[in-house]
This record gives sequence, structure tokens and C-alpha cells, in this order.
Amino acid sequence: MSAAEQQTGARGPTIRERLLQSQEGIVFLLAVVAFLAFSILLPSFLSSGNLLVLVRSVSILGILALGMALVVIARGIDVSMIAVMVVSVSWAFVITRAGYPFELALLIGASFAMLAGIMIGTLIAFGEVPPIFATLAAGSVIYGTGRTFFFTLEMQNVPPDTEWFRLIGQGNVFGIPVTVVAFALLCVVVQLVLRRTRFGWMTYAMGNNPNTARVSGLPTRPMIVAQYASTALIAYVAGLILASSAAAINARLFNSTMIYDILLVVVLGGIGLNGGHGSVRNVILGTVFVGILLNGMTIMNIDYTIQNLVKGVVLLLAIVVDSLVNPRDEQTSQQGDL
Repeated sequence: MSAAEQQTGARGPTIRERLLQSQEGIVFLLAVVAFLAFSILLPSFLSSGNLLVLVRSVSILGILALGMALVVIARGIDVSMIAVMVVSVSWAFVITRAGYPFELALLIGASFAMLAGIMIGTLIAFGEVPPIFATLAAGSVIYGTGRTFFFTLEMQNVPPDTEWFRLIGQGNVFGIPVTVVAFALLCVVVQLVLRRTRFGWMTYAMGNNPNTARVSGLPTRPMIVAQYASTALIAYVAGLILASSAAAINARLFNSTMIYDILLVVVLGGIGLNGGHGSVRNVILGTVFVGILLNGMTIMNIDYTIQNLVKGVVLLLAIVVDSLVNPRDEQTSQQGDL
């Protein structure tokens, strides 16, 4: 524990910490209110079919948000996640139809995702390109490369004779969807990594003060590469679960607003964009609220453009609140990393 943390513990929670705690409480209350309101106003909201769709979609969104949280805590951001997800999963399916064993194709897809993450992390760590620009450009390059050289059709169906794979997105374990189980397991793994490992400690240290972390001798550049590689691999896992649930992966997701939904989950849940704090609990809170909100608007048959407007307003408000709760320091402003 650092001297600053010891001082904080001695004098009790600061105003900032109280605000963070209240933000979590507000998000939780909003999720409860939204759930109750939709349950009363929309008869089909509590139907078993809709709840099943809700928990599956929430789980996939949550898994992607876990990957985003890893880089945001370290003062980064990754808007290339959807490109990595659709290209790596689609290519794995194409390779399978070309005659390769499905398991080998999945490993190749995972390798591509990790390679993409390593290249992005290297560009940020050693090229010192701001993360928002590096990942924005890399996402377009990855997607364009995939559509040009790996596959031409936007929709890639799950290969036949892969019943075990379909069970991932459509099966149950003791009545609980496998997607929910997978999300829960990943939550446990990420929480343990962040709180119980040197990797997690260094991630928080980098987010709190990158210059101090670097001067202290922490391997910040290899850490950045590892963080983006991990995020890319998590995106690949989320893509596999999504494809298993829908029996296909649609490359059009790259042009959707899914990346903004992920950012909304992270920021709304309480993980500040200036890094240094946040946990899996914040991701779960944000995921539940955003999932309920999106599901309710879909059932209400609200126009897609209006849905985007609502999400945009909520995201903007969440960013404003985050800037007030976690003011940008001089170092962040000079870096221009977000």
C-alpha cells in the first residue's frame, strides 16, 4: 500500500470516494427502477423468452466491457474491439469450411486476435501514439484486411457438425444459460487478476500516475502490450459466444454502435476514463443497467435512431459526471490519451 493510500485510510473516505460510491448506488437504483418500470409497462418484458434474450445479450456486453475495463483502468481505451472480434471469429469459421479442423481454426482465430492486440499495444507503447487514435485506425485496418483477404460475405454461419460449440451460446448448466456462467467465470478471473496479481497492481499503478510508474521501474511498455493483447483475446471470446448464440457472426457489427454500448457500460458503471480505479463490480453494475435499458427500448419498438440518441445522451451525461468526479490532471491533458 502506498503512502497516499495509507493517509486516505487514516482519514477516512474522501469526497471523491464518497462520490464514486454514490455513483455506484445511483446506477444500481436506476437499474432497479428501469427493471420495475419495464416490468409494469411492458407485459412481454418478464416473459421467459425475453428474459433469456436479456441475460444472454447482457452477458456478451459484459464480457466485452471486462476487456475494455482492463485498458481504461490503465488510462487507455480500445475502440478496435469490435473489429478484432468480427474478423477473428469470421476467419475461424472460413478456415473451418476450407477443411481445417474446427478446434485448430479456433486456435488460429485466437492467435490472430492476440497478434492484433500485440500490434496495437506496440503502436501505443513504443510508437507513443495516443490510444484513441491508434485503436481507431487499427480497427479500420483490421476490418478492411479481414474483408479483403479473409472473407467476402458479411454473415458467416457457424460451421456444421459443431454441436458442442452451439451449446456455449444456447445451452444451460443447472438451468443457468452457459453465457451467464461464462460471464461470471470471466468476472472472477479478471477480479483475481486485478486484485491478486502483480499484473493487476501494475495496471492500477499505471492508471494512477504513468510517469511515476515508469520512473519507479515498472515495465510500462510491455504492460501496455499485454493489456491490449488481453483485451483482444477477451473480445474474441465474446465473439465466439455471440456467434454460438446466434449461430452466426455478422461483420456489420463493426459499423454498429456496440463499441459505444461498451463504453457506456464502463463509464456509467463507475470506471473513470482518467484511469487508476474501478473493478469488476463497476462493470457488472453498468452491464445490468445498460442491458435493461437497451432491452426495454427494443421491446417498445423505439426507432433505432432514437435509441442511439438516448444512448448518446446517457453516454454524454456519464462522461460529464466522470469528468466532475474524476477531474483530468495536468499530465493526462498533456498526454492527450483520450
